[in-house]
Amino acid sequence: MVDAYIFDHVRTPRGRGRANGGLHAVPSVELAAQVLRAVQRRNQLDTREVEEVGFGIVTPFGEQGSNLTRPAILMAGYDQTVPGFHVDRACSSGLDAINLVAGQVMAGQLGLAIGGGVESMSRVPMGSQGSAWARDPAVAYGTYFAPQGIGADLIATRSGFSRADVDRYALHSQERAARAWNEGRFTGSVIPVVDALGSTLLKRDEHLRPETRAEDLAALQPAFAQMGTLGGYDAIALQKYPEVFEIDHVHTAGNSSGIVDGAAAVLVGSREAGERLGLKPRARIRSFASIGSDPTIMLDGPAPASLRALKRAGMSVADIDLFELNEAFASVVLEYMRVLNISHDRINVNGGAIALGHPLGATGAMLVGTALDELERSGAGTALVTLCVGIGMGAATIIERV
Repeated sequence: MVDAYIFDHVRTPRGRGRANGGLHAVPSVELAAQVLRAVQRRNQLDTREVEEVGFGIVTPFGEQGSNLTRPAILMAGYDQTVPGFHVDRACSSGLDAINLVAGQVMAGQLGLAIGGGVESMSRVPMGSQGSAWARDPAVAYGTYFAPQGIGADLIATRSGFSRADVDRYALHSQERAARAWNEGRFTGSVIPVVDALGSTLLKRDEHLRPETRAEDLAALQPAFAQMGTLGGYDAIALQKYPEVFEIDHVHTAGNSSGIVDGAAAVLVGSREAGERLGLKPRARIRSFASIGSDPTIMLDGPAPASLRALKRAGMSVADIDLFELNEAFASVVLEYMRVLNISHDRINVNGGAIALGHPLGATGAMLVGTALDELERSGAGTALVTLCVGIGMGAATIIERV
């Protein structure tokens, strides 16, 4: 087996996923092209040396459809010999794209590749492509389908996380993200997004709300209570979990991930390719894993996926210095910390998707970059990146600073 190394990574700022968001005017293909151009410029790449590009795209529909990665490669000015693919495994898609190209490097089938992701949630709304799982009664009935928000509230109810608990976690996410920006922890990897004339459209994440107070979060109404009661999803979930008397709806817009636009790219390759091209390895990919979990709760896959990745690497939880877990909902992180016995000072130390937003297909790649930057800043050695995944799955990747 050949070792796979990370040489560089970049991301766009996260723009609000609305018509007034800073990136709404930029098509997804251009967001993807801009991070690819940045990777080329920063590393002075002869793009003929790039043997594969894979991007996560969770809503491959409309302008994000039909293998968006390939036209983005061409728009970025890469050589026409560079192929591309897209992958959709819901929220872990950007991480899966990195794992897929890294696996080919490890197998000796690629020398240099790029994995990443893109999502314009303001231009292509989540769920636009449809879903047999959610919309076909025969499929939904047999799998006890309920939307993710119901699963998040079910996790909180089963584990005893109160509204105060999830709000407290959300406030910490806002505080940590604001501190990270104020201390310049993101600036080395976040590229400004520009228009056709080269004018900057957005250079800083715009979803975070550093002025958020505990009282502000407490004033928000539960986001999934009506869906659970009038929509009947609470009853469906309780059929699967009859030991729960009633679901406590604790999640709101303030303690759930934000809808945003963004893109990210990670340059991966073998040591031999790096030495030949003058690229300095920054981290080694130790292992990665995916797993299936309960589709009704849907959000409890990160812990078993992490344990599988740790086993493959011959490591334990104690061997990991930093954890990055996508903050789909506050209860997801609280449950992960409870199951793996992780203290809060080891996980999401620079905030997460509650403060910064979750650009579906790009998030996994962004988390890898955030973890690597924090390893270098803090001098720590190892990081584990993980996400919960729609329809009940989880994905995890372990990296080690070089």
